[in-house]
Amino acid sequence: MENIPNTARTKVRRQPDQGRYDRATIDAILDAGLVCQVGIVEDGLPVVIPMLYARDDDRIIMHGSTASRLTKSLSSGTDVCVNVTLLDGLVLARSAFNASMNYRSAVLFGKATEIKDLQKKTEAMRLFSERVMPGRWAEIRGPSEIELSATRVLEMQIEEAAAKVRTGPPKDNEEDLHLSVWAGVVPLTLRRGTIESDTPEIPIPPYVLNDERF
Repeated sequence: MENIPNTARTKVRRQPDQGRYDRATIDAILDAGLVCQVGIVEDGLPVVIPMLYARDDDRIIMHGSTASRLTKSLSSGTDVCVNVTLLDGLVLARSAFNASMNYRSAVLFGKATEIKDLQKKTEAMRLFSERVMPGRWAEIRGPSEIELSATRVLEMQIEEAAAKVRTGPPKDNEEDLHLSVWAGVVPLTLRRGTIESDTPEIPIPPYVLNDERF
């Protein structure tokens, strides 16, 4: 599916020119992020919880403890909203009103489904691990049946989604352009810091040192 049809929930109304509905843009945002915000309504109250996630083709994968209130609600078939936002820069305008941010954001709506088959759960966990740190799964011990039983793995199809993207310089009012105030963009990126080894006797593996995402 190259484009996702607009729905009442996904149509971008505020600054609609920034709305994107093509799968390439939505997938790129999901693939660049690591943490999503998961929103549900529980006992009549809104709840938003951050979770790690991974995209696998037309679905996203999430997991957590079977004792988790959030995963329990998600597995019951409740409606869910998932958001991923990447902050790319601070946009400093000549006026406070026109200050903004450059960002890429994707919002997905749907229902999550629990993966119960142990083989499929293991494969989902492998995909999840490879998304967080490519190359890691081949070295680590995989989950045992007891650990899998204590883990709830969820998948959500990407069928109702939209992205919103803001790029470029400030958009000042014409009457403010003469003001003697600096304006521009402060770029922001997520970058890797100094690696902290918990096993100093073992060399840091190349896939950690050479991870080109950061």
